[in-house]
Amino acid sequence: MKVILLDEIKGKGGEGDVVEVAQGYAENFLFPKKLAVAATKGNLKQLDERRNNIAKREAVRLATANETKAALEGKQVTVDVKVGDEGILFGSVTAAMIADAIKAQLGMDIDRKRVELGKPIKVAGAHTVAISLYREIKAEVVVLVGVTADELAAEAEVEEAAEVEEAAEVAEAETAEVETEAAAE
Repeated sequence: MKVILLDEIKGKGGEGDVVEVAQGYAENFLFPKKLAVAATKGNLKQLDERRNNIAKREAVRLATANETKAALEGKQVTVDVKVGDEGILFGSVTAAMIADAIKAQLGMDIDRKRVELGKPIKVAGAHTVAISLYREIKAEVVVLVGVTADELAAEAEVEEAAEVEEAAEVAEAETAEVETEAAAE
């Protein structure tokens, strides 16, 4: 059954698109929620007349999504949760918790359904989370779970110092090995 979408539907299309869907999906979901209308001759003619308005709304949505992406991209938010031994959380961090943290710390209202977690966060640390803003426009936010940015920076410094020390030990061992080979010759 062909329908004209009145709003964006994930996986189907955006406002004004004429798409083919199952009849049951159209009659039981799209029509009652006023997300689509049947693609009759009259409705298609009205759609042609509304194309200019739809294009203007689409441009506004894209501009808003790009502004939001620029404001969110690379930002850090902290989610306070109880952390047990060895960095394992009691429970998990949900999309709603991340959306609330973004609203409280960055002042941006993000719908929890737009937060793409994939799998629940159950370990303390820094996690990169994608936020779907509009169609293919996504922003990535770093979520600090059970740690602060200062603790994370200190931990990174400790790891970096350990790597430098390990590299020095490897270089020292190689030097000793070369000296042993030279002495043996």
